[in-house]
Amino acid sequence: MIVRAPAGRTRWIEDWDPEDEAFWESTGKRVARRNLVVSIVSEHIGFSVWSIWSVLVLFMSPEIGLPFTAAEKFLLVITPNLVGAALRLPYAAAVTRFGGRNWTIASTAVLLVPAALACFFVQQPGTPLWVFALVGATAGLGGGNFSSSMTNITTFFPQRHQGWALGLNAGGGNLGVAAVQVVGLLVIAFAGGTHPALVAGFYLPLIVLAALCAALFMDNVAAVRARPGALREAAADKHTWWLSALYVGTFGSFIGYSFAFGLVLQTEFGFTPLQAAAWTSLGPLLGSLARPLGGWVADRLGGGRVTLWTFAGMAAGTAALLLASSLGSFAAYVAAFIALFVLTGVGNGSTYKMIPAVFTREAEREVAEGGEPVAAFARARRTSGAVIGIAGAVGALGGVGINVAFRASYSGEAANGDAALVAFLCYYLLCVLITWAVYLRSTPATAPAEAEAVSA
Repeated sequence: MIVRAPAGRTRWIEDWDPEDEAFWESTGKRVARRNLVVSIVSEHIGFSVWSIWSVLVLFMSPEIGLPFTAAEKFLLVITPNLVGAALRLPYAAAVTRFGGRNWTIASTAVLLVPAALACFFVQQPGTPLWVFALVGATAGLGGGNFSSSMTNITTFFPQRHQGWALGLNAGGGNLGVAAVQVVGLLVIAFAGGTHPALVAGFYLPLIVLAALCAALFMDNVAAVRARPGALREAAADKHTWWLSALYVGTFGSFIGYSFAFGLVLQTEFGFTPLQAAAWTSLGPLLGSLARPLGGWVADRLGGGRVTLWTFAGMAAGTAALLLASSLGSFAAYVAAFIALFVLTGVGNGSTYKMIPAVFTREAEREVAEGGEPVAAFARARRTSGAVIGIAGAVGALGGVGINVAFRASYSGEAANGDAALVAFLCYYLLCVLITWAVYLRSTPATAPAEAEAVSA
């Protein structure tokens, strides 16, 4: 049953049960898809604003009065990454308190602040680094949108469709990283490398439009309200931290590489802003498109199995990067980097698919041991929502680690990224071991049969 308050007041949906097949086919599917579309638009803008400094730093040069070093530029992309990661947990909780529609409106409208500040200060020659660091920190507001969006959309869809829905939602959002880099490329190509304000200014009307769409077309779902202690329950569960560690490797790599790719090409090969911008959007674009594919394949083959092979591929791709770096081959370097982007996208989808599946399996085990089914599965759904917020926050910290490692590597005596790549390779191999030992060796927590079990 859909209940809406009078015009001009908050819209709420009560008695939402997407697992009820009759309700889903008659009403739920239509409402869920409408909210998904607007959620994707809002999250897309959020990702663009969050990653906007990965583009703006390419413009920074003595020519426009901003003569920052490579290490200083890496600091400017680390700052919004760190703030965005820190905001993900409170943003996920905000949905459960204020409602998905209400929070989407507010979290989208506030993006006007970082976009307007960036637009102003990049036109001020001689602005010190600390000012840009503070302005970059406000761009982290866009990073929090991911967790609130994912937590909200999880509630609209039945578990059997969550891999697909979360993949589309996250993939559409991730495309914002590629989109802002395309905007940067177009600005450089048509206006030159001295007009970074045009990149930030481009997003001001889009932010307003996205906030209006959320106000007009989204709904709040009462079922998304979390009971007190849900985060505490999730934090006490060992699977929360295993899954978060895997998400550090997948999403952390995606967002970290997205922020660093242009600077790496500039530093590694001495590229101009135009040359770097010409390549930076390709990796995030393909990685974003691969995310729904990862969720879709995980729906059929199991999230654990897909995640295992994804990390094995990422380890191989990192080894290929090291080889290309030693050979000084630009073509091989870019090809290996693009392959890594695609694999991170697949892994993002499969790892997120694992979250509800793992806790559903825990509920099944509890019921098999004599537990009360309704309470067990309700707890699994509540915990899954909390874990999505925690994993999203911890995973985004992986992006900070990627950029910190690159900054340290390029600041060292070797002045290349090889030391950082060796660290990434070791972590991916560790993730292969975790996935196999925890989720595949003894308990098939993410087997293909999970969907049928949930439906039953």
